[in-house]
Amino acid sequence: MDDEFSVYPQVTDTDTLVRVRRWMRRRTSRAEDWPHDRLLAAKGSTSISVILPAKDEEETVGGIVAVIRTELAALVDEILVVDSRSDDATARLASEAGARVVHQDEVHPELPALSGKGDALWKGLAVTQGDLVVYIDSDLRNFGPHFVTGLLGPLLADRGVSFVKAAYQRPHITPDGVVHPGEGGRVTELVARPLLNLYWPELAGFVQPLGGEYAGRREVLRRVPYVTEYGVELGLLIDLLGLVGLDAMCQVDLGERVHAHQSTAALGRMAAQIMLTAWSRLERQGRVVSPEPPASLLLQYEHGVPGVSDVSVAERPPLASLTRERAR
Repeated sequence: MDDEFSVYPQVTDTDTLVRVRRWMRRRTSRAEDWPHDRLLAAKGSTSISVILPAKDEEETVGGIVAVIRTELAALVDEILVVDSRSDDATARLASEAGARVVHQDEVHPELPALSGKGDALWKGLAVTQGDLVVYIDSDLRNFGPHFVTGLLGPLLADRGVSFVKAAYQRPHITPDGVVHPGEGGRVTELVARPLLNLYWPELAGFVQPLGGEYAGRREVLRRVPYVTEYGVELGLLIDLLGLVGLDAMCQVDLGERVHAHQSTAALGRMAAQIMLTAWSRLERQGRVVSPEPPASLLLQYEHGVPGVSDVSVAERPPLASLTRERAR
């Protein structure tokens, strides 16, 4: 493995450190460990859905769909693009490439309208059928079929695995085109990883806790809530740790991930929403108590306006609970 994946995390509790090291050895693999032919042999009657949330991704979404459609046709049963109110040709190009496209606001229209990637992921889960669900970000500039096959491998090979997260190198590419290897994922290193190391050290071995590529069993994903904005990945990791346990979670090294970088203001919004997501989990676990009811707003200063905007997050409930409520 690359050096990044062989350096153990800094965890102070000895028992937890030993457990995380063992987990990393046992539950970390590479994409090349899961060749296409091996997955086809293991697939059997298992159905597989790939979901891509997309907002203004006309430059990349069609190419990603086309790769899945042509190179993984025997493995993937369903390709769904959830269009999050795009202003460009995202929906048209995704459809032309062979995906089924749904618009975020058309799924469960009886529920309050919410925004954000997490809401798109939740709605994609609601309208697909696959036993296994693969989430892929639609802004990837170096997508290959190994992004899907790598994530599916542990799930098809081991019924004891419920959730698989992608691991990869993330370079930071500056506007002048200079590539800085390993310098991507700034919010991961400055916000998410310190929070996990402090409060959920069992998750310290995940190389990319905020990465947008992951897969899971539908029966499990339906039992956890989805934060609607940038906190969705962190919330899923924490909630799934409590639901299925660390040993039912894996990561697969997919090599390198290249995508468009966000502005400092957008990263600030992301950091705030991730911190709020972590705090909400600490409250539910009884580990912190707010001195007063939590504020309904999460205000962020806007440069250039000047002013403030609300960047707070909401949650969609577990789909399984929604189904039970409707049955009653």
